[in-house]
Formats: sequence, C-alpha cells, structure tokens
Amino acid sequence: MKHITAIIFGIAIVLAAFFLGNAYVERANPPQVISVTGLGNENFTSDLIVWEGRFSSFNTVLTSAFEQLNKQKEIVKEYLTSKGINSDNIIFNSVQTIEQRDNKYENGNFVGSTFRGYELIQSVQIESTDVAMIEEVSREITELLNKGVQFNSSPPRYYYTKLADLKIEMISKATEDARIRAEKIAENAGGRLGDLISARMGVFQITGQNSGEDYSWGGAYNTASKNKTASITMRLEYNVD
Repeated sequence: MKHITAIIFGIAIVLAAFFLGNAYVERANPPQVISVTGLGNENFTSDLIVWEGRFSSFNTVLTSAFEQLNKQKEIVKEYLTSKGINSDNIIFNSVQTIEQRDNKYENGNFVGSTFRGYELIQSVQIESTDVAMIEEVSREITELLNKGVQFNSSPPRYYYTKLADLKIEMISKATEDARIRAEKIAENAGGRLGDLISARMGVFQITGQNSGEDYSWGGAYNTASKNKTASITMRLEYNVD
C-alpha cells in the first residue's frame, strides 16, 4: 500500500512540475500581437441637392398680408416650374406670422409699444437629383426681383444617395490596407502573420474636397460641398506566429 501511495505521489509531483514549467514558458514567451490601423477613402460627387429660400409680405391688415404672400407664392412656383423643376419637388412650408411693433421710450425708459403691422414669411424647399439644374436656378433666382418678389436664397446642401454602399466598400479597403501593413510588420520582424484577433471600425468622415476641413471625433458630415471625400479607419489585431 505504501508502494502505491509513493507512486501516486511521484506522478503528482511530475504533473505539477510539468504544468508549472509550461506556465513559466508561456509567461516568458507571451503571444506576439500586432495592432495596425488601415485607412479607406473615396472621392465622390453628390447626386442629391436640397435648396431652400424664403419670401415675405407686410401689411397692417393680416388678411391683406396673406393675400400678398399667396400672390408671391404663385409667382415663385411659376418661376421654378418654368425653369424645369418638377412641381412635385417644390415644397412650400407653413406660413410664419410675426406681429411687428415699435417700442416707445421716454427719458430712456420703456413706456410701451405701438402696432406697426404683420410680417408673413413662407419658405420653400426644392429637393432634386438634377444637381446641375438646381444649382443654375439658385444662381439666377434674383430674377424674381423683376417680378416683385424679394427671394432670400440659402446655399444649397449636397448629399449622396448611395452612401451605404460606399461605406461598405471603404470598410473593405481600410481592412485590406490594415492587413497589408500587418503583414509587412510581421515580415520585417522575422515572423508570420497569424489569425485575426479583433477588428474595430473607426469614425466615418465626410469632408469637402480641397476644403481644408478638420476631422471630428464624432465624425464630420459635410453638406456644403458637391465634391466630397469620405474616409474611415479600421483597427485590426493579429497574432504573430
């Protein structure tokens, strides 16, 4: 019985030594990991434009101000359709009514106000995939002055309808760029690139081409430029054999 106990005890010592030795080797030779960041970018031209403007009327009688505004609305609509813009793409927003009053002061103290009239403001928005046409109309809109309408135009905003497909393509490019970088690093270190451990996508950025815009931690999304550059980063971690 003592002989069997000694054998078991001996086997236990051997196993313990094996596992302790293996753990020491692993600690002395930790797994080698490479972390790389790849970049994917793409230049593209916007295929959707959104343009807005507004016009207004003023009168001491509210109904008269509304009639004047409606006349201007018809002039604006007729002008835009005559330029080739589809009426379905012209959206007139609700009318904003502002009661204008003149403040009165005596000896520097406010003593009340007197009614001056009603200002009615209406905005219009045009959304179209015919970017060139809307750009041209936005530049010529001052022609409405000859028709008695003071139209205040905002700068057009530019968008891209295939952004989801573009993003997938850029992720693929950024991942491939990171993999090539990792292979070069492993090769220069005398190793071989192993399995992919993790992949994390960075912030998606859209900036205007040649605009000098800064990237944002939250992601930039330029709408002022027709020609844009989209970029994304991918951070990959690989084992090195």
